[in-house]
Amino acid sequence: VIQWEKDDVETMGLVKIDLLGLGMLTLIQDCLLYIRRTRRVTLELADLDCSDQAVYDDLGRADTVGIFQVESRAQMNTLPRLKPRCFYDLVVEVALIRPGPIQGEMVHPYLRRRAGEEPVTYPHPSLEPILKRTLGVPLFQEQGMQVAIAAAGFTASEADVLRRAMGHKRSHERMEAIALKMLEGMKRNGIPEDTARRIFNQINAFADYGFPESHAASFALLVYASAYLKHYYAPEYTAAILNAQPMGFYSPGTLIEDAQRHGVEVRPVDAAVSKFETTLEESGLGTRHSALGPTPPPGVVGRPSAECRVPSPAVRLGLHLVRGLGSRAREKLQGAIVDGPFRSIGDVIARAGLDRGALRALAECGALDCFVPDEPNARRRRAALWRMLEAERGDAGPLAPGRITLDVPPPVAAMSAAEITAADYRMTGLSLNGHPLAHLRALLAENGVRSAREVLALSDGTREVGTAGLVICRQRPGTAKGFVFLTLEDETGMVNVVVTPKRFERQALMISRAPLILVRGTLQVEQGVVNLRGETFRELKPGASLEGWRGHDFH
Repeated sequence: VIQWEKDDVETMGLVKIDLLGLGMLTLIQDCLLYIRRTRRVTLELADLDCSDQAVYDDLGRADTVGIFQVESRAQMNTLPRLKPRCFYDLVVEVALIRPGPIQGEMVHPYLRRRAGEEPVTYPHPSLEPILKRTLGVPLFQEQGMQVAIAAAGFTASEADVLRRAMGHKRSHERMEAIALKMLEGMKRNGIPEDTARRIFNQINAFADYGFPESHAASFALLVYASAYLKHYYAPEYTAAILNAQPMGFYSPGTLIEDAQRHGVEVRPVDAAVSKFETTLEESGLGTRHSALGPTPPPGVVGRPSAECRVPSPAVRLGLHLVRGLGSRAREKLQGAIVDGPFRSIGDVIARAGLDRGALRALAECGALDCFVPDEPNARRRRAALWRMLEAERGDAGPLAPGRITLDVPPPVAAMSAAEITAADYRMTGLSLNGHPLAHLRALLAENGVRSAREVLALSDGTREVGTAGLVICRQRPGTAKGFVFLTLEDETGMVNVVVTPKRFERQALMISRAPLILVRGTLQVEQGVVNLRGETFRELKPGASLEGWRGHDFH
C-alpha cells in the first residue's frame, strides 16, 4: 500500500494491482452461510451449474431486482431483447450497457443481429476473426487492441498505448493523438476512408469507458451467482441483501416487496425476537418452488434428500433497519441483544441503556408492539409509546410512583392503515402493513387507474392507460437526449414510464420530487419490454405523509 497517485506508480515501473471491493461479494458469502445453516446444503461459487435454464428464464424476463449489475432500468430493458441462454451472453450483457458501447452506437446493432433482424457484417474482412463472437460489433477493450493491429498495422506495444488511452482519465486527448496514425494505417491496408473512420469512431467510444472482456466475465459470474441464489434460495438471499445495505439500485422497501412477490415470508421488526441484523426463522410457508423449498439441481455438494429437506425459512427483519437510533444507541442495542431477547418494555429500558429518542424510535416503528398484546392492533404503537414513556420516567416521587401502571388513556386514538404504513416508511423505509397504493386502490379503480399487473397484461398501443405508484427510481442519463425515466411501484409490481423532454419541463419539480405519482399515457410493448409513454402527470396524496421514503433519484 503506497500513498502515491496510481499513474505515478505505473510511471515508476512498479507493479500496480487494483483491488475492487464489492458489496455483492459480502452478500454472496453471507447467503452461502445462511444456506448451510437453514437448508443443510453446502454451496460454493465453483459448484454452480452456469447452464441452469431456469435462472436464464428469470434473467430473460428481467426479473432482476437485487441482482448484481443487471437490475438497472437500462439492463432490464435490454435483457428481454438479448434473451441470455448461456454464460457468455451474460458477459456480453454486462459489457453492452456501458457509456462506451452506447455512445459508439453498438447496442442496437448487436441486439438486432442477435434477434436475426439484420445480417452479421464486418467493417472489413480482416476483422471477422476478432468480432465474430460479438456478431461483428466491438464490445471489449481487447477487441479494440486487436482491431488496431489487424486493420491499422499497429504493433503490440502500439496497441497497448491504445489500451492505456482507452482506460486513462484523459483518454479523449490521448485518443486524438493516435487517431491520425490509425487512419493512415488503415489507408495503407486498403480500407476506404469512410470505413476507416467508422472503425475508429467505434474504438474511440471506448474512451468513454469500455469493459475488458476479462472484467466483464468476472462480473458475469457474480450476475449468474446472484440470480441463481435468488431463484433457488430467495429467503436467504433476501436476508443477505438486507444485511449488506447500503448497496445496489433499490431500497430495502422495494427489495422486500419483490421478495414477497416471489413467495418469501417477511416478518416485522420485533424487540422480543429480532436480532440486530436481519435473520431467518422457521416457517411453515414455502417459496414459489415448493412447500419444502426448492430442490437444488443434481450435483450440488451436500444436497439433502427429499426426506430430510426443511421448509423454506421466513425472514425476520432486524433492529438495524430502525432509523433514528444513532451510532451509540446501535452499539448499545447490539450489545444488549447478545444476552438474549427482550422480555418487556422495562427490560428494554434496563438492559439497552438507550436515551428517550432511541426508545421512542423503537416504539414508533412497531418494535415494542409485542409487549402490549392487550391492545388492538391499531392502537398498539401509541400504547407502547405511552407505556415506554411511563416506564422510562420511573419513580417521580410519592405523587407519581413508578410502580403504578396506568392504563393507556382513551384519547390515544387508533391509527389508520395508511398512518401505520406512513409510520413504517418514516421509521424503517419499508412497510409490511400494506403498500401505500394498496390503501388507495379502491379509489384509484373507480377512476380507471390500473395496477401494475393489469398494465403489464395490456397490448402495444393501448391508449389512455392510467397507472400510479411509488416512484422508486428517477433517471435522466446523459445519453438519453433529455428523456426522463421513472419506475413506479405498487402492491402488484412495477411499471416503467418514459417522459419526453418537453413534458418533463412542464412539471419538472413535481415529477422530480413527488413520492406518489399518477400517470396516464400510451403503452409501448416491444420484445417483451413494456413502457408507458407518459402524457399527463399528477401527484397523489396518500392521506399520510411518506416523509421517510427514499427512492433512487438521478444517480
